[in-house]
Order: sequence, then structure tokens, then C-alpha cells
Amino acid sequence: MELDKTDFAILRYLQEDGRINNSDLADKIFLSASSCLRRVRALEEAGIIAGYRAVLDGNAVGLEVDAFVQVTMRRDVEQWHENFSKEVQQWPEVVGCFIITGEANYLLRVRARNLKHYSAFIMDRLYKTLGVLDIRSNIVLQMLKDTHVIDSALMKNHD
Repeated sequence: MELDKTDFAILRYLQEDGRINNSDLADKIFLSASSCLRRVRALEEAGIIAGYRAVLDGNAVGLEVDAFVQVTMRRDVEQWHENFSKEVQQWPEVVGCFIITGEANYLLRVRARNLKHYSAFIMDRLYKTLGVLDIRSNIVLQMLKDTHVIDSALMKNHD
């Protein structure tokens, strides 16, 4: 799908407020409500808008620990990637999992109620996962930026 300036404006406003109603969105981008709705639906159908969700404040719901964990796997263990990929899907503490370059194979973002909960996750689940060789943890002390907003200047079709 070729994106134009109007599409980029729609994406910007929806990222700022996913609950904006269609008529308010149409007013902001100077379109009729029906044209705006058609464009939003086209962006959804093309998979550019992947979904809508509430973003929770982890601290407000009792998750005091936020950590990034690098996991290095043993390559001599058969099916190590398939096994780890399956396991990580079952762990509610893992809110993000990425295959990365460098020394480690994976980078996990882990949320836990407290240090005791975090420690139990690391010792009782992660370290006991078949093929795990090494774990390096970085606990977040303070968040300076955390956003899911993708600026249109970064997008490939941006003018």
C-alpha cells in the first residue's frame, strides 16, 4: 500500500489516541467522516495498523521490577531455538522477546512484582530451560523513554 500525507496524519493521530472517534479524526485531517473511515479500514486491512490496545503502567499494577535479560544458548543442544521459542511463549513475566545480534541469542524484557518474583523466574524457569548457557540481567532504574509511536519520518514512503 502506498501511503500519502493523509495516511501518515491518520497514523500519527491514532498512535497518539487510539480511542479518537472517527468524526474527530476526520476533522483533524480535513476529510469527510466516510473518507476517513475508508482510509482507516484500508490501513487496518493492509496490516499497517496491527491493532488497538490499552497501554498499562506496570508500576501502577504492582510490577516493580522491569529488566532486560540477555540469554545465550548452547548450540550443541538439539532444537535449542525451537524449544526456547516455545517456552518463552508460556512465561507471563516475559513481555518482549527478540532475537538479537552479538554475543547473546535473545533479549527478553521481563516484568515482575518484586525482586523475589524476578529471582524465582530467573532461577526456577529461565535457568532450567534446556539449552540455556548464560543469562545477563539489566534491571531498569529509571525509564527515560518508552514508546510504541513510530514517527512518519522513519517510514519508507514518507515524503
